Order: sequence, then structure tokens, then C-alpha cells
Amino acid sequence: MNIENFLQQQAQAAVSALYGADAFPVQIQKTRKEFEGDYTLVVFPLLKTSRKGPEQTGTEIGQWLVDNVAEIAAFNVIKGFLNLSLSGAFWGDRFAEIAADERFGFAGPTGRTIMVEYSSPNTNKPLHLGHIRNNLLGYSVAQILAANGHRVLKVNLVNDRGIHICKSMLAWKLFGGGETPASSGMKGDHLVGKYYVEFDKHYKAEVKELVAGGMDEEEAKHKAPLMRQAQEMLRKWEAKDPEVYGLWQTMNGWVYDGFDVTYKALGVDFDKVYYESQTYLLGKSLVEDGLRRGIFFRKEDGSVWIDLGADGLDQKLLLRGDGTSVYMTQDLGTALSRFEENKLDEMIYVVGNEQNYHFQVLKLILSKLGYDWADHIFHLSYGMVELPEGKMKSREGTVVDADDLIADMVATAREMSQELGKLDGCSAGEADAISRMVGLGALKYFILKVDPRKTMLFDPRESIDFNGNTGPFIQYTHARIRSILRKAAEGGIDYARGDVKGVEYLPEEITLIKQMADFPAVVRAAGESFSPALIAAYVYDLAKAYNSYYHDHSILREERDAVRKMRLRLCEEVARIIATGMKLLGIEVPERM
Repeated sequence: MNIENFLQQQAQAAVSALYGADAFPVQIQKTRKEFEGDYTLVVFPLLKTSRKGPEQTGTEIGQWLVDNVAEIAAFNVIKGFLNLSLSGAFWGDRFAEIAADERFGFAGPTGRTIMVEYSSPNTNKPLHLGHIRNNLLGYSVAQILAANGHRVLKVNLVNDRGIHICKSMLAWKLFGGGETPASSGMKGDHLVGKYYVEFDKHYKAEVKELVAGGMDEEEAKHKAPLMRQAQEMLRKWEAKDPEVYGLWQTMNGWVYDGFDVTYKALGVDFDKVYYESQTYLLGKSLVEDGLRRGIFFRKEDGSVWIDLGADGLDQKLLLRGDGTSVYMTQDLGTALSRFEENKLDEMIYVVGNEQNYHFQVLKLILSKLGYDWADHIFHLSYGMVELPEGKMKSREGTVVDADDLIADMVATAREMSQELGKLDGCSAGEADAISRMVGLGALKYFILKVDPRKTMLFDPRESIDFNGNTGPFIQYTHARIRSILRKAAEGGIDYARGDVKGVEYLPEEITLIKQMADFPAVVRAAGESFSPALIAAYVYDLAKAYNSYYHDHSILREERDAVRKMRLRLCEEVARIIATGMKLLGIEVPERM
């Protein structure tokens, strides 16, 4: 049942009966926490109909509802707001509906197809903490959109070409001595990343030497031998030079093997992987078409641009003078192929906020090329992840490596769980599984509980805390509930057949039912705003309310059989919604701890 719709109908019946009106506005909203009541009717819009003051109008409507609608138990009027309290029997009925609905919280099919792109790594370095936020956010948003009934395609666009890739390749060729992942014992993405840093070190030394010789710094950056060699390598790659192309395939293969290990550890996946090396040519053909149609223009050096001055922006490069493409070129091609292949209703790019301008320009260029679907591109712009020490820099090798962070989180989770006795009685295999679940749960929850648009400060140890707004606190709550249910089953208590309608509920139990009843609306809101943070906040509040209830009230030792069974079913449904909510965040919950 949609409670707001039900109350709107009852309020309309009350106003019609009291004032003889047919058409009038009815506004129902949840009662604010500082006031008594469940839902609030805003009285002010009804004063023209009642021709009375707000308090009298509210009192008359409230009394009519209490007298005529069994589900409404009480009311109070605060100025122009009528606060309605629903009966325990009403909430018992809602609990029965929740317990009977195997897909509670999930919407039916909408017929809409939405593509979510996330990860989008470069094949010149391993994944780092920033990529972790990107992957976790993209995967969770995809899960939430699927829960809202959409057909969701999770995709990855690998930046496998360009000058940055050539930098790693050139450094390996010059300084690598034939080193491979097998010979070095390093993951392939780590090995390639090592040579990206190596290029930067030698390049800076060359620039410094040229500047010392009297050259301007900007000129030195362009004329440094290593940079010129990297640019020549890019031209050879686009010309399919066998030696350069073969090295590119080999080193990218190393990186892909490394990425797969990290993705598996993070628990994220993709329905399709796109490669810029396969889409940039389509982008170049779009640029040539736009050039013929006068949408773009060519400069004296042969480079192709678009002038967006009339749109309040500036000129944007689309093809370099040597004919090589830029990010915008390949993004044009990728967008076209995706919309045409998949008949998308919406395309969501999960990309950091440093690319806000890029996506503004991308949509604008596609619109100028005549593609109506450009309006259905959405850039989910998220804030950067910062550390107490400051920002990360890939070129300088000062990033927090994703693999190292995952391993550290799991190790810290094991250490803290052992200290607190959470692993007592567990087998070695169970301890490993729980440590991994808790470590990754802590990492994912800490990142996803923050509004995506905000910059966040990551503190690994703070995230692994069994108290407070953390993943481990929620995971432990789920494990505690499952422990209670196991003990009930071992004691022969068949609570599945308990009648949840025929008992009297305590205020704390009604609070839990109200919170559970909110779950579909939270899932809907999270889908509309692309914000897993709404799910995280909801699950934490539910877990916190349950722990308060558990602390104050007996469950297994409750002597009244009907009440005990109702409480066990309440526990079961709270655990189910916690597990469902955490799954939308990509987080597993343990059965025991």
C-alpha cells in the first residue's frame, strides 16, 4: 500500500463530507520528528474551501478522520498542520504486507534501458583509491537503478590508447631490459605503472637540463627528446606500425590481467567493455563529417576545432595537427555507437568532477551534430578522495594503490575482529571469509555513505569500527539477528507461522515497521538522485533502531508465544532489508560473527 495515497483519499473524503467540495488540493507529507504523528496534512491550501481558520479546519478534518477511518487513531493540530497518528493495527497490516512481499523495495519493469559507465581506467597504471570510489559508486548506482525496474547495462571504457599509454611503452622499451610480470613477480598493471613513473622521472630530468641550457620551460617540455619520441610512437601506433602495435598489445594484456584481479577483489563487474582503440576512428569520422558541414573548422597547422564562444564556452580541439585524436574525439564515437547499438533511454557517465567541462562540451557538440539523444546523457560528477597527507599524483607514484588498500583493509579487519572476539569459534576458513567481508564492507560503506558530489577524506582505520555509522556495525547487526534466528530454530520455535496482525505492538516495534515501510521510497529516491548515500543512511538508521530495540526488549525469552513469534518475524524482516540494502551498495553481510 502507498500510505500517502491512502491518506490523500481519506482526507479528500473528509473535506468533501465536511465542506461539500469536489476539487481541492491535498498535501500529505511525513510528520517532522519533533512533532507527534506519522503523517501531516497541510491545512492552508484548504482554507478557501472550509472558509474557516487553520486550527479549526485542521481540528474538524482530524476529528472526522478519527471517527470515520479505523486506521487513524489520533490527531493533533499545530498551527496550519494536521498531524495524524496511524493505529497499531494499521502498522501490523503493513508489516504483514512487507513479510509477504519477496521483492519488497523493488519496482516492476519500466521498459527503460539505462547504461552506466564506470571505472574507465588508463592502461598505463594500476587502479588507485580514486578508481575505487569510481567503481564502487558506478556499480552501486547500477544496482539501485535495476532495483527501480530499469534494464541496466554496466560498461567500462578502457583508455587503451593515447600519449600517456605511449609514455609507459617507451619507458619500458628504453629502461625495462625485457622485464615481464612473470620475471618480476609483479602484477601486470603494477609493472606498466612502474614505467609510467619512470618516464616522468627521466622526462623531468631532460626538461631541467634544457632549461639549464637557456631554453624556456614551456618550450623545453615540448622539445624534450623523450616527449618527442612518445609523440612519434603515438603516430606509429595510429599507422599500425607492427613493432609498436605488438608492444602495445603485449603491455595492455599485462594490464588487463591485473585489472581483472582487482575488479574481482572489489566485487564489481561489467556487461560490456569498450576500448578507445576501437571507437576513436568512428569519432574521427564524426569530426570529418562536422568539418564538411561547417560545424567545425581547421586551423593553419591542420588541427580541427569547434568554436563554442556563442554558447559561453571557448574553442575545443577535436583533432591534432598530425591527425591524431584527443579524448573528445573518441568520446563522440563511443557515445554514438552506444546509443545506436543499445537503443538507450539514458547514458550515465560516472566520472570525477575535474571532467565537468568535458561532458558539458560533449553534450553540446553532439547536439550541434544533430543527435537528439544528447539530452539523455548525464554526467554523475563525483568529488575526489583525499587523504590526510593531501592529494594523490600518479606520475609521481604517490597514489594509494587499490590492491594494497584492499589487502590492508582485510588485514586490519582481521586484527580488530580478533581483538573484539568477533572471530571466536570460527574455523580458519570462516575467519578468512569474515575478515574479507568486513574489510571490504568497511571500505565500501565508508566511501558510499558520502554524497557522491562531495569531496571526501578517507581514513582506513576509522572505517573499520564496530560502533557508529560504519559498514562493520551494520554487518554485525545482521549477524546478531541471524544468530537469534538460528537459536530459535534450534529451540524448535516455528515463528514463520506467527500472526503478525493479531498482536499488540510496542512503540519501538511500530518504529521499526515504519522504517521498513520507507524502504521502497528510499530506493526510489536513491535511483532518482543517483545517490547510494541515501541507501547507506537508511540501512544505518534501521540497524541503529534495531539495536536499541534489542537492548531494551527480550525476544527469545519472551513468555507470550504469539509475541515471541511476532518479534522473531520482525527480526527476520529487519535482517532481510538490511541485507537487501547492503547488496545495493555491493556489500555482503555475514551470517555469523
